[in-house]
Amino acid sequence: MNAKTPDTPIVIIGAGPAGMAAALALHTVGHTPILLERYREARPAGNILNLWPPPIKALQEMGVDTDDLGAPCHTTFRGVKGNIRADVQIPDDVVKAYGGGFIGLLRPELYRRMLAAMPEGVLRPDVEVTAIEDLGPTVRVSLRDGSSIDAAAVVGADGIDSMVRRLLWGPSERREHKLHIIGGYTFADVPGVERNEVVLRHDRTVQGTYSSIRDNGRDGIQWWVLEAWNPKAEPPADLKSHALSLARRFPGPLAALVDSTDQKHFQRWPIRDRKPLKRWSKGRITLAGDAAHATSPYAAYGAGMSIGDGYTLAQELTGVDLTDAAAVVAALGRYDDRRIAHTTAQVQQAYVLGKVFHHAPAPLRPVRDFILDKTPMLQKQVGEKSPAEIVAQLDEMGAGLVRA
Repeated sequence: MNAKTPDTPIVIIGAGPAGMAAALALHTVGHTPILLERYREARPAGNILNLWPPPIKALQEMGVDTDDLGAPCHTTFRGVKGNIRADVQIPDDVVKAYGGGFIGLLRPELYRRMLAAMPEGVLRPDVEVTAIEDLGPTVRVSLRDGSSIDAAAVVGADGIDSMVRRLLWGPSERREHKLHIIGGYTFADVPGVERNEVVLRHDRTVQGTYSSIRDNGRDGIQWWVLEAWNPKAEPPADLKSHALSLARRFPGPLAALVDSTDQKHFQRWPIRDRKPLKRWSKGRITLAGDAAHATSPYAAYGAGMSIGDGYTLAQELTGVDLTDAAAVVAALGRYDDRRIAHTTAQVQQAYVLGKVFHHAPAPLRPVRDFILDKTPMLQKQVGEKSPAEIVAQLDEMGAGLVRA
């Protein structure tokens, strides 16, 4: 297993969206990926999800079935009384081309479709990596069972607590946003729901949101509430009761949606990230997904950026002689150059939005809300600038993946 062959694989560590995307895209362009997952199966860390057009395009190029993948949604940021603070604008031609543009779905369905497209033998579950050593001609990946794989390159897609990131760039502290989300989904028919809309409201301290989803031919609603929370504090003992207490602060159907949700469809997660890196790659080793750019849900783009990482990595490695160390290093450098500025901007904007909406000192909140309600500031940033930057990624992605 240690002998180098002309078909030396590229090893990807972690079978989340970034790892699966990297494996699918690299296979598409003619390389041999090996996707290692430490759990017994590739399993989603969460339930609710939204995707922008760039990851939808990337999935299509990788051979993933995106037909009827999610519910098309139009997004507005609103005040607690329903006034529009920002209308998120996606061009009509993009909406038409990508199944509604911004779509809502359940994370397990994304996994199911990506796994359905995965070539046999690529995913190796229940395999734990213990060490990685860049030998120059190859990278040796040592496994818990005592065996090893010599790889042409290694992609660390192993999440926010990435071992690969720590190996490359040393330890770094998690950046606590001091926020948490409680979310869930329901297929109940709740009166007053605005279908195919992301209704995102803020009062002085809390966000309450719901949006349409599509899952296996069923139309439903995902919802979430977000508030400041001390990361050292114990989580609420009863997620449903706590979520209801927050949802009732908002007019409309949000509280009824929470109330109609089965307990098993609730989830809570604290929001944290790590400060962005200036480089991801070193030698023949690089990063993707949360290992590179863990992102607050305020960006609604973490999984989407992860899928884009895999797509871009494969583009840069297309046609590269993997026995040529200089060529591999150069390709990974180009991958960094294409991905880091965009992902860093999204990570930082999400962090700042969390600060603005949930950590403003009490005396400043009326001033903040006056600015958000009476000026075009939020419209320009989250309604126009940010979606325009995301949609611009469609052009940056080029014509697609060149099939081997």
